[in-house]
Amino acid sequence: MLVEFQDFSKDVMVANKANINFTNIKDAGKFSAYMGCNNMFGTATFSGKGMVKFSQIGSTMMFCDKAMDLESALGKALPTMTNYKIEGHYLTLSNNSGKSLKFVASDWD
Repeated sequence: MLVEFQDFSKDVMVANKANINFTNIKDAGKFSAYMGCNNMFGTATFSGKGMVKFSQIGSTMMFCDKAMDLESALGKALPTMTNYKIEGHYLTLSNNSGKSLKFVASDWD
């Protein structure tokens, strides 16, 4: 579940069930994400040196008034993320401009 991102409150992210899923990353290099309305998907490549590259990002195209700001911001930010760090149950994606996204494992809060 997404727990820290830009100026969005944790309450908004929880209400939208904002998450990213890397379950298929080892086998197919694919990820999926959901920010409250549309399903996002794409390819991600993780290196053992803390580097990540997102590509071929797409999404369904429904309009949902309350979730659009969060979805749009994630859609713009995700391709810029170049680094990752895992600490305990947390995954942080970041870029060289100091922007970041922080997730907590879905089976832990």
